[in-house]
Amino acid sequence: MLEFDQLFGRPAEVIAEIGFGNGTSTWQMAQSEANRNFIGIEVHQPGVGQLLLALQRHGLTNVRLYCGDAVPFLQQRIATGSLAGVRVYFPDPWPKKRHHKRRIIQPEFVSQLARCITNHGILHLATDWQAYAEHMLEVLQVSSDFVNLSATGDYCERPDWRPYTKYEQRGERLGHAVHDMLFEKLA
Repeated sequence: MLEFDQLFGRPAEVIAEIGFGNGTSTWQMAQSEANRNFIGIEVHQPGVGQLLLALQRHGLTNVRLYCGDAVPFLQQRIATGSLAGVRVYFPDPWPKKRHHKRRIIQPEFVSQLARCITNHGILHLATDWQAYAEHMLEVLQVSSDFVNLSATGDYCERPDWRPYTKYEQRGERLGHAVHDMLFEKLA
């Protein structure tokens, strides 16, 4: 298991971002939330390279990266209750019905996230695919580990900490509504 204070060289809350793409939102969050540490998890090597360059260009030292699949990484390297939060922004929606099983937000994965997130930590999801947003809500609503922070029981306004992403811009150009979902890990 990773020892975060040793890994980052300082004690601070750790936020994991899963599927950071080219990393623009990751370095922006790390810059604006300098009091926190970030772990970015991404399978796409060119995106990891772009983020490494951006971190160097902006002089950011509060980010560590993992290039690989999030599921085994969380299982094998992240201690129980060690993350202050997890952010999953605009994951692949796998819109074809036969591919829905490939969506990252599934009950088993949510259980793994619950294990990793500390009590009262925040799981933040965002998507511009209505069907995937509904799927995410369904999965989280049956989880006994999380409570929805939306006053209406569904979606929240985009929090200030989430940068405006290229996928969000693309979705808006296509006429898609963007849905943010915030869930608190129950004690």
